[in-house]
Amino acid sequence: MNTISYQGYTARVAFDERDALLVGRGLGVRDIISFHGETVAELRADFEAAIDDYLRDCAELGITPEKPASGNLMLRVPPDLHAQALAAAQAAGKSLNQWAVEALGQAIHTA
Repeated sequence: MNTISYQGYTARVAFDERDALLVGRGLGVRDIISFHGETVAELRADFEAAIDDYLRDCAELGITPEKPASGNLMLRVPPDLHAQALAAAQAAGKSLNQWAVEALGQAIHTA
């Protein structure tokens, strides 16, 4: 997956073969943030303008802009997986949180 980031917001980028355009869609927020361009430079400029517009609209409406992630991640996992993860973390001399952060980071970079 191709992504770009600006001011803490990330978007997925794809090529629309039918329209011969690079298109993007904001990730991690409920509001629709979409943009496009014929070149990478145009795509990036339109993405940055879309984020700036989103933040300006939120300010004008007096609402807090949604952040893509808070840093808190709640997971429901099977008890046996939880136990295995806890044992692996303890064997590595780490907290479960520290171990899980590292495991998620490795999974993202190998995906």
